[in-house]
Amino acid sequence: MTELYTIGFTKKSAEDFFNLIQKNKVKELIDTRISNNSQLAGFAKGRDLKYFAQCLCNATYTHELDYAPTKELLKKYRQKEMTWPEYELEYLNLLDLRKVAHRADIERLHQHCFLCSEHLPDFCHRRLLAEYLKAKFANVKINHLW
Repeated sequence: MTELYTIGFTKKSAEDFFNLIQKNKVKELIDTRISNNSQLAGFAKGRDLKYFAQCLCNATYTHELDYAPTKELLKKYRQKEMTWPEYELEYLNLLDLRKVAHRADIERLHQHCFLCSEHLPDFCHRRLLAEYLKAKFANVKINHLW
């Protein structure tokens, strides 16, 4: 069974965020944002996440742009030029175009955690990504950390 985790960093203190990563024995934090230089939380810049993940949780950090939506897609959704169901469809099509499932080593992703900024997974591409991989591969369990 491959366990995939997802987490958003907003509305969490650094202590709460890294405790969740550590408690769940996350092996790798995979940043799925377009830009990993966010100012939404003081600890959420890519270079800081890499340092803290390693030092506090003994986890690695990567920034995976193939898992991120495009700037154009995100802009259309945020400016209400498309609905959430339309965004979902476009994002999932983007994952197919990028051949994400073909290149994914699902067993290697065991105990890896998809990261973005959204506090809850409901309207977030990290949830869509995890569900996409679960639909493509057998024996995948998704755990949303909040």
